[in-house]
Amino acid sequence: MLARVWSASLVGIDAVKVGVEVDVSGGLPGIVVVGLPDAAVQESRERVKATIKNAGFAFPMRRIVVNLTPADLRKEGPSFDLAISIGILAASEQVNPELLGDFLFLGEVSLDGSLRPVAGVLPIAAAAKRLGIAGLVVPTDNAQEAAVVADLAVYGLETLTDVANFLDNPKRYQPVKIDRTKHKDRSHFSSLDLKDVKGQAHARRALEIAAAGGHNLIFVGPPGSGKTMLARRLPGILPELSFEESLEVTQVYSVAGLLKNRGSLVSDRPFRSPHHSASGPSLVGGGSFPKPGEISLAHRGVLFLDELTEFKRDVLEFLRQPLEDGYVTISRTRLSVMFPAQFTLVASTNPCPCGYFGDTIQPCTCSPGKREQYWAKLSGPLMDRIDLQVAVNRLKPEEITNQPLGEDSTSVRARVQAARERSQHRFKTETNLRSNAEMQSRHLMQWCKLDDASRNLLEAAIRKLGLSARASDRILKVARTIADLAGDEDIKTQHIAESIQYRIIDRMQ
Repeated sequence: MLARVWSASLVGIDAVKVGVEVDVSGGLPGIVVVGLPDAAVQESRERVKATIKNAGFAFPMRRIVVNLTPADLRKEGPSFDLAISIGILAASEQVNPELLGDFLFLGEVSLDGSLRPVAGVLPIAAAAKRLGIAGLVVPTDNAQEAAVVADLAVYGLETLTDVANFLDNPKRYQPVKIDRTKHKDRSHFSSLDLKDVKGQAHARRALEIAAAGGHNLIFVGPPGSGKTMLARRLPGILPELSFEESLEVTQVYSVAGLLKNRGSLVSDRPFRSPHHSASGPSLVGGGSFPKPGEISLAHRGVLFLDELTEFKRDVLEFLRQPLEDGYVTISRTRLSVMFPAQFTLVASTNPCPCGYFGDTIQPCTCSPGKREQYWAKLSGPLMDRIDLQVAVNRLKPEEITNQPLGEDSTSVRARVQAARERSQHRFKTETNLRSNAEMQSRHLMQWCKLDDASRNLLEAAIRKLGLSARASDRILKVARTIADLAGDEDIKTQHIAESIQYRIIDRMQ
């Protein structure tokens, strides 16, 4: 007796349809799983056997062969448990097999017959819709996540018995319905408001420009000057995620297994802050079965690298390609996967090993050689990719005690949103562009035209600072954002001049 049940496997953040073929025949009792299963799939043999018995069904004491197709695709994780269980029940004629070809079955089974949630359900649901699958049968805890995909019937069930009853009488069950446009409140960053920052007008302005254009940003200053405090307030002034962006982010978090207690959609822009001891694979992703790293978890959000010069140089070099391309490709012997990585990089660092070079209060004790060695940890190509390089000075005692509170995040976010809307109107024929930082050379020629005075100013800055072509392009992108914040259609000389001021590291060198 043969039964075929459909399930799915993840390759990166994409899903592949997997057939679970179960054959029950004569021979010594036992279960054999073939089709490149990993250890977790092999262990499902014992879980499934106990689950079927404890759910009140008869486990066939015969030879059972489970084939996972396509046979050349590596299968991993416990998500095939439910499909294997249903396949055995169908092959032993204990459930109605008529609906098996219309649905995908996903879920881990417990020994008591209950269903446990698994990671990666959202991208599988999106793939199921593209493949014309009628619906998904998943654990109840995964139902809200899968139901985000429109026009796909999702049934969230508690136990293996419920799944069997659904196959025997599907009309008794209703698919899960959710409001797909409803986002959570921006509660995560509500307590981090820019009004708490005293002074630092130059750094606050840089934060606003970074938020409006999606530009990478680095703060350079002595300890206690407020670099980290400023950086952590950037998500609070970013525009809210659109539904499409939220769906992208949620798929990445689903694959990473970070959605089990997060509801149906990620509504806050991600803010990731890995420790400076992080390895290269933890940043870009990796593993035998590649999983997204910190830069992909920061997709459409912020990656904050505090104490940038404490990171290993070879680890920082991993960021160069994702910063330029907006995605990262991880290649292994058997497969190559691509993860999205369109994030805003925000970093902070001290200006020297002791931290007080250029400080107006405490003198620096570092020699020029030590300072040069300190900055050698950051390569020129990496610094070229950081649009805004801002010096943050410590507040004077009278500024700390007498300085009034600054403008709140709500007011700044309104200006940022208006600037983003201007750029979106400009990009209406370019569906892949979402911010000024993503513009390519051809876009700069079209939307960043300069008059003679602006061109002369930019050329003088390139000569004096020794800027590369990439760095000069970054200046143009920042100038475009400054013009958008000012409501100007064309880039003017003052916009170029302000943009050049945000190359503090180039001027230091």
